[in-house]
Formats: sequence, C-alpha cells, structure tokens
Amino acid sequence: QVQLVESGGGSVQAGGSLRLSCAVSGFTIGSNCMGWFRQAPGKEREGVATINTRAGSTSYADSVKGRFTISQDRAKNTVWLQMSSLKPEDTAMYYCALDGGLCFGSPTLNEGPYNYWGQGTQVTVSS
Repeated sequence: QVQLVESGGGSVQAGGSLRLSCAVSGFTIGSNCMGWFRQAPGKEREGVATINTRAGSTSYADSVKGRFTISQDRAKNTVWLQMSSLKPEDTAMYYCALDGGLCFGSPTLNEGPYNYWGQGTQVTVSS
C-alpha cells in the first residue's frame, strides 16, 4: 500500500520559513513525478512545485518562484519543500503527490497524472 506522509507544517509570521517533508512508503521512487500542491479555503487546489525524481528537473508556480525550493532524497524516499519569505497568501493545506507512472521531461503542475496523495499539512502565515 502506497502511503505519503507530510510533516513540517505550522504557523509562521510573514517573511518566515518552513520546510515540509513528504515520506513515501510502499513505493520506491525512481523515474517519477512528485510534487507539492496546495488548497486554500474556497479555492481550487493548485500545483506549487514538482520534481522529476530521475532527471531532477523542477517546475514552480509563478507565485512561489524564487521563494520555494523542492528537493529530494531517493535513498530516503523523501521529498522536501523549503518555503522562504512566506506570505499570508501562502496559507493553505499543502499536499504531497506522486505520479506512479514514468515521468518524462519537466514535471507537470497539473494534478491529473498524480495518483497518490498524502493527507496534507496545514501552513498558516500571519501578517
């Protein structure tokens, strides 16, 4: 059974930093797309940052470029999201996701191909 478990969320003031972790079990990360998505109250879920775990290529939403960094450790079956210069508009539930199929080229920010999801971790940024 594939499980994705997120951790690292919390409450911070604007300008602060958080590091989210996503630990994968029941699946060995190889040539896959993985990513972080978020959903704020009343809004649709959106792609934040994704990574091709074989090639290391990444994709970022325009709203987080230069502030968020996605990284991985395949040996630990873990993906991280380092978030800096946080803004109140970053407040959301953050979800880790895995596409169990092969990942080619730049990983998509569209959630369609991602078929495994974590339960989410809340990030709240106060002004």
